Amino acid sequence: MHAGSAIAHLGSSGIAVSFKYFSNLLTYHEVVALYSCIFTRKVNNIMSRASLICTLLASVFLGGCNSALVVTDNPIEEHKVDKIAALNTDLGIGYMREGKYQLAYKRLKKALEIQPNYSGALNAIGLLYERLGKYKLAESHLRRAVRSNSSDSAAFNNFGGFLCRQGRVEEALVNFKSALQNPLYQAPEVALTNAGLSLLHNDRPDEAEKFFRETLARNPRLPTALVAMTDISVTKSRDPAARGYLQRYLEMGKHTPRTLWLGVRIERELGDKNAASSYAMLLKANYPDAPETRELLASEAR
Repeated sequence: MHAGSAIAHLGSSGIAVSFKYFSNLLTYHEVVALYSCIFTRKVNNIMSRASLICTLLASVFLGGCNSALVVTDNPIEEHKVDKIAALNTDLGIGYMREGKYQLAYKRLKKALEIQPNYSGALNAIGLLYERLGKYKLAESHLRRAVRSNSSDSAAFNNFGGFLCRQGRVEEALVNFKSALQNPLYQAPEVALTNAGLSLLHNDRPDEAEKFFRETLARNPRLPTALVAMTDISVTKSRDPAARGYLQRYLEMGKHTPRTLWLGVRIERELGDKNAASSYAMLLKANYPDAPETRELLASEAR
């Protein structure tokens, strides 16, 4: 995780001065963790790239709407952010990633006490409320995040993901498209992919395909989009194309039950019995209880 904009202002002030500065704000363990990040180069400067991404669903290949958990994406707005609010927000995000929700809540609430309209903190605490099942609070904070900073594309993306998971697809698409309107958005492929997933999982593959194609035009190696295009191509009986997308995915990703079942279906249609059998054996051996395995067994029994 990255330690936030307060770290960016350490400059050459020296370890002793900086440690004293942080020791008044953080616990000992938090200070140690931050300095470990700095000196092992595991930190990304929020001022240069605010893009800490954390998938909220169990798997990007099984869910319908991803959410990128990030702080504000708008460099122009960064000078307005209180550095202590930003530091607490980044710590809160780090705790969320570790599943330490009580500590995350404490840090994010502190950030909002310091700067009530900081979109990064509103964004993060909204996603935390969603994880805790407090959907009304989640929506109100995510809505405040986009209203407080109309250039925070990450907040629009996360609000869109939340709305998608609530089954409000049209509202979700409006927010994904708002995220894409910012020319400074550093991860447009995230919003494009989420828009595509929203449509794909609501039986709108033709519309979804347009978003996935644009995603892959920007980032040809994005695994989620490659698997989605494999799925769409199989559905549309474009089996050679489906094989190509799956092979591209496998150059960087590992098999899941979904990709193995797609492989079986593709190779059956293309007449490669050996390849289809290989995919089937892997699916049965590695994922005996997966829904895809049940589909495979049912297809073999017919």
